[in-house]
Amino acid sequence: MDFVRCCFVLLLLFFVCVNAVSPPNFVLIFADDLGFGDLGCYGHPSSLTPNLDRLAAGGLRFTDFYSTSPVCSPSRASLLTGRYQTRSGIFPGVLYPGSVGGLPLNETTIAEVLKPLGYATAAVGKWHLGLGPNGTFLPTKQGFDEFLGIPYSHDMGPCHNLTCFPPDVKCFGSCDLGTVLVPLLHNHVIKEQPVNFLELEQTYSDFSTSFIAASAKKKQPFFLYYPSHHTHYPQYAGPGTAGKTSRGPFGDSLLEFDHTVGKLLASLEASGVINNTLVFFTSDNGPSLIRMSRGGNAGALRCGKGTTYEGGMREPAIAFWPGTIKPGVTRELASTLDILPTIARLAGARVPPVAIDGVDMIEILQNHGKSKREAMMFYPYDPSEKLGLFALRLGKYKAHFYTRGSTLSSSTPDFECSALSVLKVHDPPLLYDLEADPSEHYPLATGGETDIPALLERIKKVKEQFEASMVFGESQIGKGSDPRLEPCCSPQCTPKPSCCRC
Repeated sequence: MDFVRCCFVLLLLFFVCVNAVSPPNFVLIFADDLGFGDLGCYGHPSSLTPNLDRLAAGGLRFTDFYSTSPVCSPSRASLLTGRYQTRSGIFPGVLYPGSVGGLPLNETTIAEVLKPLGYATAAVGKWHLGLGPNGTFLPTKQGFDEFLGIPYSHDMGPCHNLTCFPPDVKCFGSCDLGTVLVPLLHNHVIKEQPVNFLELEQTYSDFSTSFIAASAKKKQPFFLYYPSHHTHYPQYAGPGTAGKTSRGPFGDSLLEFDHTVGKLLASLEASGVINNTLVFFTSDNGPSLIRMSRGGNAGALRCGKGTTYEGGMREPAIAFWPGTIKPGVTRELASTLDILPTIARLAGARVPPVAIDGVDMIEILQNHGKSKREAMMFYPYDPSEKLGLFALRLGKYKAHFYTRGSTLSSSTPDFECSALSVLKVHDPPLLYDLEADPSEHYPLATGGETDIPALLERIKKVKEQFEASMVFGESQIGKGSDPRLEPCCSPQCTPKPSCCRC
């Protein structure tokens, strides 16, 4: 009898201990227009990124990590849903202040995956997945408890107070005129219009660190999504970082972003949850090369933003989790699509019952093992069912079925990057070995070591199978724009948009 009682007590203690283990927390940091070669830990000689370098040194740095689009809104949709943007209809191009559409409410975001498990959720920064009538598409309608940020890109409004160096030297370039001044929203309420960019990063970091501390104090698991405005053009930096780097406005903007990363890490440490938190960092698309030195750097990769060359879609990425992820570098294939299924599995959450294009990265993260991802698909900023995929990566090989330059990459000496390089059809496709030639300069030809016909046949089958499974959603951006939907803190004022101030 004593033996039975003893076994029962041990079993009870086991279940108590198991249930006492807190679910992991998640901090997802998303840079804007940051190139593969922009960080110190990725080889840039003059960038000051000590906190991101610390993440890389103490975590797992990816060399072959991809976004799904070379522009903002589509890449953000696929990050949060684990689905290519063609499924959710976030194409062609990006959403604007008065856009009628947005990320459909029947799409399931990472936040909505975690909410049933009791997670606190917050989005802080650049949303860019729609505002819509009465805030229909804001984060608080997509699973987030709180939102503090700008609902679209910070250049979608007059550049009234973007400064590069103190006291008041304006950044070069222009922003969108004829639209409302850029607002700062808390949930659905406009807190500032125009937003004070020189204090914005401090506002964001204060809000984010308070969210972490409050959640930890309540012993509530949390998901913080921090999509930064940095380093999208035009760059800005507050007084703590303006003029502090040798890289100019871009470097100052990047340093301010890095400071926020440091504050997030410090808050995790102070709250005692850093060993139970996965911090994942990456970027939405490649650098805006048309801005030259103020637009970022793709390193050895070809072209940049707006193109389906490597520079437009291969991104820096770092996973950091002390005690769980061993430091190192992985050359395994992975994507922003894989973040949702990874988080879902780690949290013990259900994956949405829809077509998910991501695969979990658990084996890569915990064991530096092999990726479940066989291929990566490349859509242009304006995908169509008629043309389908522009490119496909299978293993170390990448096939281009179509190539085209972009205005956003027009400043480079490489003609194929510029807007003058019009759509070209490649049949057979241009084929590159990305391990030997990550710059995509030397197409493979028959007669070499690689069996080109057999490889192309494999690629063709993967492409056909994928495209047969792709169902294009209704284009949300194609629904057009209505100036009356632009956010205004004084809705009845005149004349608009200049009167929208508070």
